[in-house]
Amino acid sequence: MAPTHGSFAHPLTRRRLLALGTATLGAASLGTSAHATSAHATAFWPDVIPLPDGFRPEGITIGRAPYAYLGSLGDGSLYRADLRTGEGTVISTGPGTPSVGLKLDDRGRLFVAGRDTGARVVDARSGEILASYPLATTTPTFTNDVYLTPRAAWFTDSYQPVLYALPLGRRGELPDAADVVRLPLSGDWTQVADGSVNANGITRTPDGSALLVVQSGAGGLHRVDPRTGVTTLVDLGDAAPLTNGDGLLRTGRTLYAVQNRQNAIDVFTLAADGRGGVFRRRITDTGFDVPTTVAALGNRLYLPNARFTTTPTPATTYTVVAVPA
Repeated sequence: MAPTHGSFAHPLTRRRLLALGTATLGAASLGTSAHATSAHATAFWPDVIPLPDGFRPEGITIGRAPYAYLGSLGDGSLYRADLRTGEGTVISTGPGTPSVGLKLDDRGRLFVAGRDTGARVVDARSGEILASYPLATTTPTFTNDVYLTPRAAWFTDSYQPVLYALPLGRRGELPDAADVVRLPLSGDWTQVADGSVNANGITRTPDGSALLVVQSGAGGLHRVDPRTGVTTLVDLGDAAPLTNGDGLLRTGRTLYAVQNRQNAIDVFTLAADGRGGVFRRRITDTGFDVPTTVAALGNRLYLPNARFTTTPTPATTYTVVAVPA
């Protein structure tokens, strides 16, 4: 349906969005974490943050303030956790359908991937749903993760070889549902059609010229031209494949790639254009229990434990684990 804000004053059409691919991606992303937070400031913050029993987290995002936002795979509720104390609260009761990946922009809006329901935008302060968007035109669909630039919100679909973009106005105005951009993936991309998870985590190259998307089942990291959808496989050397690759986080030329069932994060130094990467190290922790996504604040990485190998019940416990970046 159309967003509650209506049409924006400076519409960004599909043609303009794709033509602006490099410029759009080259600008600083919204909702950037406060990496300037000192190690001293975080030294006494909790390493494990409890979530409500039965919550079933998947996505995580952190803005400039020391709060993490998480979505529930169960009923889609959104939870805000204070990273300084570990305390938190549900800020938006779910619609009864999953919330998967999510990102916070600098206007206090959460862009939420809704699995088979498309996407929605939620006010992080009030919990009000500002807009809802059907994204896929073909089933099955699995809107999985999201990445923000100043001019667009990009979403992956794990069951269809396509990216979706919500073009944003010059002042961040939300688009109408009719303005959703659908970008088919081609080139090196080979869709696996046996029920495997395909496109999952998404970020951009260090120079902002392209998007990076991990293909979970195949384990490949793809560089995607945002104007054409043509993909090329990123050369990660002997570190490939990224088996069960999930959430991606890039800071400068450093890429953190979560591998959920491996209970690990692989760390790479990327080429500026994202066409290659050098493996640096693997981060593991005894507190990991199938972590899915990652966000950063200061010198810490925060990962929600999705616990996919544990049968979920209303009493199942869930946590967010903090590890050094």
